[in-house]
Amino acid sequence: MASALAALALLSCTPEDKAPERIWVPEHFPTPHFNFAGQFPSEEEISLGRKLFYDPILSLDSSISCANCHSQPHAFADHNMPFSFGVGGAQGSRNAPGLFNLAWHESFMHDGGINHLELVPMAPITDEREMNLPLVEALKRVAQNSDYSAAFDEVYGGDTITTERLFKALTAFQLSLVSATAKYDKVMLGESDFSPLEEQGYDLFMESCASCHAPPLFSDFSYANNGLDSVFTDPGRGGITLQPQDSGLFKVPSLRNAMLTYPFMHDGRFTSMDQVLDHYATLHLSDAAMDSRLENLVINEQDKDALKTFLETLTDYEFISDLRHSEPAE
Repeated sequence: MASALAALALLSCTPEDKAPERIWVPEHFPTPHFNFAGQFPSEEEISLGRKLFYDPILSLDSSISCANCHSQPHAFADHNMPFSFGVGGAQGSRNAPGLFNLAWHESFMHDGGINHLELVPMAPITDEREMNLPLVEALKRVAQNSDYSAAFDEVYGGDTITTERLFKALTAFQLSLVSATAKYDKVMLGESDFSPLEEQGYDLFMESCASCHAPPLFSDFSYANNGLDSVFTDPGRGGITLQPQDSGLFKVPSLRNAMLTYPFMHDGRFTSMDQVLDHYATLHLSDAAMDSRLENLVINEQDKDALKTFLETLTDYEFISDLRHSEPAE
């Protein structure tokens, strides 16, 4: 892993500002979008965020945590479920995405309705279909916990627990979730080689898929209509912008760890990568609203095997088994 690490010197930090090792820019990655502004999370802040991420204290009945819908073995996506279940068995309306490489995202959620990572925790904590806990109550609970009071004092120089500090801690942990040690990455860094079938799949991917799922992040983070529906029960991006032309557009997901983050699409309608590839192989391009990048997409049965084999090289086994990301011991 050492050869893949380039501490955030790319962001011209001084020795005093130097980022902890767990927040890093792989040498084949672009500069992150997240503006650290020299204020890099400390290891202690990351550890505090990790504890909060796994603690059900942030849900109304203390039954679920962030990790219930974002499981490390699934690259921090949900457990093979189209929609996650929140407090009291309430069901969400969109598939929980994987959480990794978040410092490179410009916006969040399937519709891009949140434009800063530090604001993301507000949605699941307060949503009645998820953790359903008012922020005032969340802060009160955390403040009444002596372990948290001591941890917040250590990290922020005072035991006052504010919304800003709560969200900053959760963000610090999420910024540490960098996935860049899959076989693909080792090939790009000259540490491994693709098999013939993986190479074939890579070539097909670059020809047919990379215009949306651009390496090395395997998304361009744009919003696209990929031909799922002609009538939109979920307006997607259109629900945020209120522009008719944005109805049915959803954020292009990263395909890193895609073989672990099933089911697929914003509503989890496809349970396997075979179904995803079948969808793209049988697109009807008469829909004028469909993204123009799909116009020349042609996938045959032989292509599907090669593409799936290549996508397996995007599975980051080191990331999903890294104990620094796992539930902390009591």
